Amino acid sequence: MKAKSSKGKGKKDKKNLKPRKPCKFCKEGIDYVDYKDERRLRRFMTDRGKITPRRITGTCARHQRVLAAAIKRSRVIALVPFVKEYYR
Repeated sequence: MKAKSSKGKGKKDKKNLKPRKPCKFCKEGIDYVDYKDERRLRRFMTDRGKITPRRITGTCARHQRVLAAAIKRSRVIALVPFVKEYYR
């Protein structure tokens, strides 16, 4: 009996992989994302008010967790809306 070949199953070709975007926070040397910096937080949100995933923004896992907490904190104190006005 021949063993089944697992070549190509579940693995991406190296040709098709795109280089990852560098984390903006790591590049600038920012450790703490300020929840009061509304302009910076809005860049990481969709037009409907959702938090943009890290595969789109290019942030690292550490900064994505800090960013999500900052967005949630600013929503609670009404600096950033939960949803846009016309979706309510």
